[in-house]
Amino acid sequence: MNQLIESPADLTMNRPEPITDNISVLEYSKNIDPNYAVEALLDGNHVLVADQFSSGTLVLEALKKQLSKNTHEHSFAAQRNYRENFRQASRFLVVEIVDHRLHVRKAPEIGWLKRLYPENQEFLLPFTDVQGLNSAWQWFEKGIRIPGLKQTVHPFYGTYFPTRFEHIDLFVNYLKHYRGSKESAFDIGIGSGILSKLIQQFDFKEINASDINPNALIGMLEDQTKTDQKINLYFGDLFAGSQKKSDLVVFNPPWIPLPKEVSGIDLAIYYDNELFPRLFEEAAKHLNPDGQLVLLFSNLAGLMDSQFIHPIEWELKKQTRFTLVQKTAKKVAAASSKTKRKAAWRDQEFVECWVLQVKH
Repeated sequence: MNQLIESPADLTMNRPEPITDNISVLEYSKNIDPNYAVEALLDGNHVLVADQFSSGTLVLEALKKQLSKNTHEHSFAAQRNYRENFRQASRFLVVEIVDHRLHVRKAPEIGWLKRLYPENQEFLLPFTDVQGLNSAWQWFEKGIRIPGLKQTVHPFYGTYFPTRFEHIDLFVNYLKHYRGSKESAFDIGIGSGILSKLIQQFDFKEINASDINPNALIGMLEDQTKTDQKINLYFGDLFAGSQKKSDLVVFNPPWIPLPKEVSGIDLAIYYDNELFPRLFEEAAKHLNPDGQLVLLFSNLAGLMDSQFIHPIEWELKKQTRFTLVQKTAKKVAAASSKTKRKAAWRDQEFVECWVLQVKH
């Protein structure tokens, strides 16, 4: 079924779920030891930030400190378990919203509250969701500059955008040297639109794109009202029911195998066992005879797990559908000295640009 989207009204936006029911809460303010709030959170009790915004940050810092005492390993699995425990407990720390503003002192103005909750006048949200909304609003307001892209990107709420750009550099270099037909291209998982906008810069006549995240498509539709550059948008997985064939199909897939069931923006990070087999099967049908499939990937999962099977290498090894045109790679810049992630594999991380063609 063709899921071409022409209006934001065709989609239901993802947003943090508001707490509108009456619930029992313990109020917290700065004159109280934050460890009392932490104990309440770990016991599954809701704690309301009652005085000023920074009090919520104090409680979360105390929660991290408490959970860190029980995390003695630096392995990826141990750190993932720590993050999951933090996520579960922190959901009980809440803040009140009244008339689309945070009902605490010294709070930031967050435009998303009015955009996402027009029908709600008074409700609660987990403090971590509010932090996410605030951060997303700052990125949306000021925008981000992407190497090689002539315009600033203003990522819509809940939409993936990169914070490192080595794989973007590889794709720009690929486009600079591309000599094939430029009649049509398809961007799987458009996100904040970076790859599609780069393709536009290199004069492809028609661009189609998909995403399973409605927020990504809503953001792109709103963005297109400000320009005459048109991208045909499809809501759904992979090619989302589009039957169009393309000269170029590009996909920046998740780079890490799925550790458990995830949803929302985490779908941009993890992939299940069926993603790549389905991708290769569908891409072979959607490419023109001399078309190319470009995949932006990473060696990250292989560094974390010696048993990892690289999905692109596995497909090529079968020698049934695709042949390798070229593969380029670029070392990922060292993480910031401020980051707490200092695993040895970070120093060996490369991003990859794989260019494949259908076998004839």
